[in-house]
Amino acid sequence: MKTVIVKPERCVGCHQCSFQCAVAHSTSKTSMGAISESILSKPRIRIYLSSGKENFPNKCRHCEPAPCEMACITKAIYRETKSGIVLINQDRCINCGMCAMACPFAVVRYYPYILNREAAHKCDQCIDRQKEGKVPACVEACKVGALLFDEVNKKMDEDAEKLASLIYLGIRQRVAEPDTFSSLVAYKQKLNEIRRRQS
Repeated sequence: MKTVIVKPERCVGCHQCSFQCAVAHSTSKTSMGAISESILSKPRIRIYLSSGKENFPNKCRHCEPAPCEMACITKAIYRETKSGIVLINQDRCINCGMCAMACPFAVVRYYPYILNREAAHKCDQCIDRQKEGKVPACVEACKVGALLFDEVNKKMDEDAEKLASLIYLGIRQRVAEPDTFSSLVAYKQKLNEIRRRQS
């Protein structure tokens, strides 16, 4: 299953993902319309600051099995069989808070939906956008690559290949420059050059 992959080290804390998420889940689906609706749409992704002031985009991971789904006594939380996405039927939600307590990533919130009915609220991977062939709104909004939409194993394989290349670049540099300090300086210069070409 494709999912939103979070690369927190790339996040600059601009909150464009949160804003575009709220817009995508609004009634109007437009920026200007979303901010003037009687019930404001809330983002399903949030940016938090670590103790070291690094940004961390946090969203539902659509776990398998999903603790929130198992904890939901009314079966308001369910897994859509075709996509594997964990969704919420807001009409069945009784606001008991069991899903929020069960979620290991602290992503479930309670907000009013249409008709001012409060219910559990979390990422739905922009399932409606996906049906239209689009990526989730947060991914489209992220310009620094902190949010990607892909198969997890495929993305991790790509990252592992990049890591292997960088490690062997360091090993080859060490052979070329026997002095440790010179080797590290040269390695860092080559690494920065590769990063510049990739960006």
